[in-house]
Amino acid sequence: MSGWSEKDIPDQGGRTAVVTGANSGLGYVAARELARRGARVVLACRSEARGTEAGDRLVTEVPGADVEFTRLDLGDLASVRDFARSFPYDRLDLLVNNAGVMALPYGTTADGYETQFGVNHLGHFALTGLLLPMLLDTPGARVVTVSSGAHAMANIDLGDLNSERRYRRWVAYARSKTANLLFTHELARRLAGHGADVVAAAAHPGYAATNLQETGPRMAGRRFVERFMAVGNRFFAQSAEGGALPTLYAATAPDVPPDSFTGPSLAGWRGSPGPSWRAPWTVNDRAGELLWAASEELTGVTYDVLKAV
Repeated sequence: MSGWSEKDIPDQGGRTAVVTGANSGLGYVAARELARRGARVVLACRSEARGTEAGDRLVTEVPGADVEFTRLDLGDLASVRDFARSFPYDRLDLLVNNAGVMALPYGTTADGYETQFGVNHLGHFALTGLLLPMLLDTPGARVVTVSSGAHAMANIDLGDLNSERRYRRWVAYARSKTANLLFTHELARRLAGHGADVVAAAAHPGYAATNLQETGPRMAGRRFVERFMAVGNRFFAQSAEGGALPTLYAATAPDVPPDSFTGPSLAGWRGSPGPSWRAPWTVNDRAGELLWAASEELTGVTYDVLKAV
């Protein structure tokens, strides 16, 4: 995959893709490049105004693109169910679990779960489970979940998934990104046991310039940190276009292995996509099973179509 770029994305004609958080940053770039290669792309975004604007902008950049906005609030499980229930197509080739929040002040989702764990993991766990029957019915389908190199800062705490005992914003973020990787690991394991050809893989962008870094400090009123993050984005981060490449590789390149983790090849920071290091706790079968069971209980979404192995 040395030197792989968006120019290497295979033809996506006839494929249907859902990209969460596609109104800006990495999600927008991924959606745009998939549409540029001929995919029909659903922009799954929380804000109707921003999602509609992103769709209009994308069609301006890629004339003739087949894109549409559908509202999805990953912090509200009722919204996740509504999205899956109203999905209008009879096939789903690609689900990109991209949306996320980072290092926010403590808060909870509509269902009462700590926001970072609820949005980054539980919302995507529920969405994937509800769309899984369609993915299984689509030959060669993939689920790509966007994690982060920051997962290495913390393992999940199965006894305190919602950070009720103590909340530290960066630890909670790292745990949610570990949850993304454990989910991918366990999903890949269960798909293999089921004999399905759906590929579950993960990716991360390295250090990419998006609005993610500045949102948390802005919400907390930490103006110095917000400015510091803005400087980092400007002078040290790679572009959103560069940061989206690992996701696009995992989503479209031939022979992507199940449970692989793709990131920038230059020290996990920037550059063309390559295999990425991951913490050993993200490939722990027992932890994956326990997180899976807890996620089913918390979301009410059970993967009955997959038999436990």
